[in-house]
Amino acid sequence: MSIDLPTVRLRLDEWDRPADADDHEILARCTGPTLDVGCGPGRLTAALAERGGVVLGIDVVSGAVGLTRGRGGAALRRDVFDTLPGEGRWETALLADGNVGIGGDPVALLQRLREVLDPRGRVVAELAAPGTPHTDGWARLECGVEQQVIRWSVVGIEDIDEIAAQAGLVVVERLQCGERWCAVLEEAA
Repeated sequence: MSIDLPTVRLRLDEWDRPADADDHEILARCTGPTLDVGCGPGRLTAALAERGGVVLGIDVVSGAVGLTRGRGGAALRRDVFDTLPGEGRWETALLADGNVGIGGDPVALLQRLREVLDPRGRVVAELAAPGTPHTDGWARLECGVEQQVIRWSVVGIEDIDEIAAQAGLVVVERLQCGERWCAVLEEAA
């Protein structure tokens, strides 16, 4: 199988900073035990833990997991499509920093998260700005010298309703946090 050159470059050092006001506005939508999918260097995992919440970060990059743990957050090197601790009991799945693109198939990712979440759970997903076309391709994750190429999608705020519906979810809230866009998804009635 040939892999085209990655269309997206994801440098984890860009997210290696303390959580800012926009991050905290997004985190305010996380209720109960939260799974931070694609936690990167752990700024959001650590911020949720500092609030006293139960939170677990997962990432496929071992360096990212190490950075999350270094911040005091709990993290495992896991792929979201593999078996995860607490399946069926998480109240929130957090997909920050465009992580709704993990796996290159946002519908499949959201369907997987429905298995991981409590049936009353929610997905908090950061999305691309209005006018950004939905694209499927590849991304290069970079954490120091460690690099990994993964399937990746870019999903704009305007595309989330259709993608959520295909996964059996509905958008219950949209928000703009500074320059960032998010949606909260829950089970369709």
